[in-house]
Amino acid sequence: MGMSVLIEAANDRDAEQILKLQYLCFQGEAELSGDYTIAPLTETLAEVRAEVRDTCVLVARLGQEVVGSVRGTVDPDGTAHIGRLIVHPRMQRHGLGGRLLAAVEGRLAAERDAARYRLFAGQRLPGNLRLYRRLGYAPVATEEVSRHLSLITLEKEVPTSLAATA
Repeated sequence: MGMSVLIEAANDRDAEQILKLQYLCFQGEAELSGDYTIAPLTETLAEVRAEVRDTCVLVARLGQEVVGSVRGTVDPDGTAHIGRLIVHPRMQRHGLGGRLLAAVEGRLAAERDAARYRLFAGQRLPGNLRLYRRLGYAPVATEEVSRHLSLITLEKEVPTSLAATA
């Protein structure tokens, strides 16, 4: 490839690429659960644009191409909700998911006073669970969404070094 992947804040022009990549990345999860009506597959371009405008959305760029993305919000009690972590299939297994997650964690702690991070993962996606556990997340709850799908809630506290600088 010869180019570096840059992680930066998404802008309105990225919304369409984010939506297309999200659709590509969530096909496997939909297939595993037998449900193609999951939110990442039914979200509209207008909804993605609103999230880019109103929340913390980061993209990973390879040249002009969006090859990854992640989103986060922080609620009033300081819980950062992280979601829609996606990496193009050809870019997976090179640490980009971990880089995106670390970048959004840093932004949410520094810019939005996050005290803890929370995310969800399907129990049938062991690679995602391994990544989150390796990065310090611990399971705190499991919810059966359907006969084929359980979501595991994982959390970790913001490290004191990040909380002190926020």
